[in-house]
Amino acid sequence: MHHPLTENATASPMPQRDAVMLASVLHLMSHYTARDEKDKPCVRLASVIERHLCALSRLPDLDPVLRATCEQLCERWAALVDEAMPRPVKRNFIERIMRTSRVSPA
Repeated sequence: MHHPLTENATASPMPQRDAVMLASVLHLMSHYTARDEKDKPCVRLASVIERHLCALSRLPDLDPVLRATCEQLCERWAALVDEAMPRPVKRNFIERIMRTSRVSPA
């Protein structure tokens, strides 16, 4: 019995570097999801996953469907990283002046 996915895979095998990158990002994603419920999401790991997906989406020899999927996932992981980044604390003008006057050397 012939299957279209297996026929395509044997006709043009994925280069080893591409397969290693894909395996790496899947491994990283599994670590991201394997954390305890009480643990906060790791922004660094999410950022590494995003970079791997972006790199995969730019590989010219990668299957177009896989490349498009990596591109979409890259965008989603980028949004997840942006949401998880700590927001800077906005201080008003008076607070900034008071803070610098306390820190300035005597």
